[in-house]
Amino acid sequence: MATRLEFGGIAVEVVQKDIKNVHLSVHPPHGRVTISAPRRMSLDTIRVFAVSRLGWIRQQQAKLRGQDREPPRVLLDRESHYVWGKRYLLKLVEADAPPSIELTPRMLVMHVRPGTDAAKRRVLLEDWYREQVKAAVPPLVTKWEPVLGVAVRRFFVQRMKTKWGSCSPAREAIRLNTELARKAPDCLEYIVVHEMAHLLVRRHDAQFGALLDQCLPHWRHIREDLNAGPLSHTNWP
Repeated sequence: MATRLEFGGIAVEVVQKDIKNVHLSVHPPHGRVTISAPRRMSLDTIRVFAVSRLGWIRQQQAKLRGQDREPPRVLLDRESHYVWGKRYLLKLVEADAPPSIELTPRMLVMHVRPGTDAAKRRVLLEDWYREQVKAAVPPLVTKWEPVLGVAVRRFFVQRMKTKWGSCSPAREAIRLNTELARKAPDCLEYIVVHEMAHLLVRRHDAQFGALLDQCLPHWRHIREDLNAGPLSHTNWP
């Protein structure tokens, strides 16, 4: 059951769980704030923690509210779409054949059956993006496993609304956002390394930053590029 706290004009949704550490999140698109905290932690302690992070919360909310967003995609001819950081124009081809997508030097060609509606075209594109990420991840994992000294037993690719990726150390698994197929290839590599690094260091502390510095010296610049582009349109709940 969630508890609502308010301070400094900001509402915070607090959920207490069987966890060891406090997790603070600011969610797109409007900056909703949530805290997951251990059951044993008092609300007064949680409030003090939240107040200490007030500046960071406001900074993250400002970033989210000020970030450009693409208009809704209707998947019609000449609409712009991005694949691995490059812009392509959509070409819709209707034919009585199985649906498919192909990439040419300038066009993203979508083959669909006559009468296929926008919702089904969107699912087709989403599935295609997912397959692009699935195909790109194994070579990266193979490259970085001996460097980091870890093993990734499984990886998953799915649409994620608040994260580019996540890690489950106990399962030796990583999870990646389908949207990474729209970003430059080095963005995907950064997220893969980031999540694999969590198999060694769970928190975003100085040790974690030092590990990324060692592996990808320019990771902060890549992160800026990853987060600087316009967010895709999403029907947020």
